[in-house]
Amino acid sequence: MATSILKRRFTMQNPDIQALVTTLQMAALTTIILLIIGTPLAWYLAKMTSRFKVVLEAIVALPLVLPPTVLGFYLLIAFSPEYLPGQLWQQATGQQLAFSFSAIVIGSVLYSLPFVVQPLQKAFEQLGDNLLEAAAMLGAGTVDRFIFVVFPLTRASFITAASLGFAHTVGEFGVILMIGGNIPGETRVLSIALFDHVEAFDYAKAHILAISLLIGSMVLLSAVYLINLPKRPSHKGDPRELLNSKKMTGSTQ
Repeated sequence: MATSILKRRFTMQNPDIQALVTTLQMAALTTIILLIIGTPLAWYLAKMTSRFKVVLEAIVALPLVLPPTVLGFYLLIAFSPEYLPGQLWQQATGQQLAFSFSAIVIGSVLYSLPFVVQPLQKAFEQLGDNLLEAAAMLGAGTVDRFIFVVFPLTRASFITAASLGFAHTVGEFGVILMIGGNIPGETRVLSIALFDHVEAFDYAKAHILAISLLIGSMVLLSAVYLINLPKRPSHKGDPRELLNSKKMTGSTQ
């Protein structure tokens, strides 16, 4: 109990630690939500054959090219109590959606959606239908096929999608600032804290945050590339035997 109280006091006294906690909470929750909604969406896009697939893919990929302030501006309008989404939220929770932690999570989900959907979609497209059809013939249901066939074969893509979604959420700035503002302990994240230090000419603290974000991003991306490295086939046995077997195969042909 005493330890938790001390940690809470230390967090409140150090705004950057408080921003770090808010950032990690936002990124973790956003990543979980993205995996929940992004997996079925990626599967649907991978199996979709309609001509409207291009339109849906363009909508999903729109945050990649859309300025964050544009998305943040329209989300801010939608989250205000004067419009239906904001009204429904306020009626359900009794709190305003704009400039809240929930608002930055929703905005992060929309802005990081392509970073999760696209890797999963490519993995599902490369998977094919042969193994799934074989599993169905053996009596495996839809859930069993996904758990025991699809997920093991695309595990690396799930790790990549989660890592990219998490990393992109940690680095968000424009969308967060538009719909969340700069409320300590609520919507103030590391990117906004870094901007505050630069604006206040406190370059020493700005360097600490910038280097920390840079190192964290490098470590995370390096881990993703390491996971996706193609495995080299292991050739066991005497190399001369392998060479002789290849010669024998060539002579028989």
